[in-house]
Amino acid sequence: MRLYALCDRDVLRSRDIDFETFIQKVKAFNGEIVQYRNKHDDIATIKNDLIELRQLWDGFLIINDHYELATYCDGIHIGQDDLYAIDSDPTRAIKILKLAIGSDKVIGLSTHNSDEIAIANTLELNYIGLGAYRSTATKKEAGVLGEALDSLAKISTHPVAVIGGVKTDDVFEHVTYHVIGSGLL
Repeated sequence: MRLYALCDRDVLRSRDIDFETFIQKVKAFNGEIVQYRNKHDDIATIKNDLIELRQLWDGFLIINDHYELATYCDGIHIGQDDLYAIDSDPTRAIKILKLAIGSDKVIGLSTHNSDEIAIANTLELNYIGLGAYRSTATKKEAGVLGEALDSLAKISTHPVAVIGGVKTDDVFEHVTYHVIGSGLL
């Protein structure tokens, strides 16, 4: 298992976990990637959080959605809505995104079904997030793929990070990374 840790600010706050404790847990599990997600704070707070995380974490650091803060990270992860908010043509959207963040940054895209994976296969991405594997408290609206997830992962031309209710002992044949949420580490 290769670990991709989701650092969700709301979850950390609700459990009274600071960044240092979170990063220590990620390191204990030999994590490779940390994705920072913050859906509620202002951009200045998110920037300061990224600076603090970068001081604690020297591995890959990914920002969720806020591509304007890519300078402080190694890349970004966006959802389907975010992609199409940039441009209605996903190929143009990725080109615009690369211009905004730089060609040296990693780009990941959330996918949920074979149609979205087929489109992702035509895009210049570094990986896809695929899920949800199980139901999760942080994204109640997410559709659960369950055992079908690994078959879907097989059709991706990009490395796959399985998302949504993933546990460290889950086993997949066609998945590169297990995305473990803040509350499961």
